[in-house]
Amino acid sequence: MESYQELLSRAYKQVPEVSAPTERFEVPKVAGHVEGNKTIITNFKAICSMLRREPEHLLKYLQRELATPAIIQDARLILSRKISSSSINEKIEQYVKLFVLCPECKKPDTQLKKDDRVTTLKCMACGAKQPVKTKI
Repeated sequence: MESYQELLSRAYKQVPEVSAPTERFEVPKVAGHVEGNKTIITNFKAICSMLRREPEHLLKYLQRELATPAIIQDARLILSRKISSSSINEKIEQYVKLFVLCPECKKPDTQLKKDDRVTTLKCMACGAKQPVKTKI
């Protein structure tokens, strides 16, 4: 009969290695191209659905932060000047920190609620309710 230690070491060898836990939420990256003097983001609606925010809200934020007019056409966003994808990704990450992630538990399960003139971020995971500091 095998000893407990031998059985335990044999069992550990059979258990598959578990990689480091990954976050269930990653900030989506833009996919698009420059066409003439315009930047076209082809996955704009997909980004909005991943963030669970209205496309118009993210559009207003990007227009203000990138200082350029833009329009939503079908599932894509057309910005009226050439902008690098890295700067757009950076602005989307800032948007996520301000309007998507809960300041308490850092989870993306939030909703924007408008109470009178104050917009609040309500977390569905931990129940925290915080006013949003930035206006759009």
